[in-house]
Amino acid sequence: MTELLAQLVTWINVPVNVLGKALFGFIAVVPGWLSNTIISAVAGVVLLVIFKYTSNQRAIGKVRDDIKAHMLALKLFKDSISVTLRAQGRVFRGAFLLLFYSIRPMLFMIVPVVLLLSQLGLWYQSRPLLRKEEALVTMKLSGQADAALPEVGVEEANAFEIVTGPVRVAAKREVVWQMKALEEGEHTMRFRIGEAQVEKEFVVGEGFNQLSTKRPGWKWTEILMHPKEEPFGPDSPVQSISIDYPDRSSWTSGTDWWVVYFFIASMVFALLFKPVFKVRI
Repeated sequence: MTELLAQLVTWINVPVNVLGKALFGFIAVVPGWLSNTIISAVAGVVLLVIFKYTSNQRAIGKVRDDIKAHMLALKLFKDSISVTLRAQGRVFRGAFLLLFYSIRPMLFMIVPVVLLLSQLGLWYQSRPLLRKEEALVTMKLSGQADAALPEVGVEEANAFEIVTGPVRVAAKREVVWQMKALEEGEHTMRFRIGEAQVEKEFVVGEGFNQLSTKRPGWKWTEILMHPKEEPFGPDSPVQSISIDYPDRSSWTSGTDWWVVYFFIASMVFALLFKPVFKVRI
């Protein structure tokens, strides 16, 4: 089942990557706060429309009206314990029903939202290396924990310089290098593992670029979180190759914070446009 999911996510990533590059290419040329705000606004409105047409709006409206009526009863009959308790029970029942009626639209929205976030993470989660900046490159190898590590090397290139390594961590089946960035642009690292050769994208520059921090192995969760590069197959001698790119510093488009800003901004825009599209939530 897991291998089937890995193959399915790999297939899905191909058109999603093409679409994501076309839709989000403007991120590279505008300020981060502006690009994330625009994307959040559009996403909030689109998700609002999806919610409208995948939820039972009539039932939600009725529950909302009942909650308002019972809240009014709490104010008018606050001296009556029986009325108060009954009204409170109806309010809690209404809140549960609203949650229940939200399940179906959430199921429709979860897949596009996850795919959207995985694409945005390529732009916002990390920043490229600057020239003369260093980063760790970690290769995780397949095989049993007690098996000998194969011979591993990196082809020399003008784009980077090996400062330290390879350092072998046998217990984790990892090989680590300290790399220094030399040339701006999108480059390819080529590694040799015995008779095999594998590649990993390596990006140097300023501003916003699509960054693949990890070329994943044959695990559907990793393939979903790191969609840009083709995953290593189940029979590959390599499980993954990751680059420790620096964090991006920003409250609106920086590492981890971009997700918080995205959800807050998308909810704000959804609430602003709720009367326009006449959506009951």
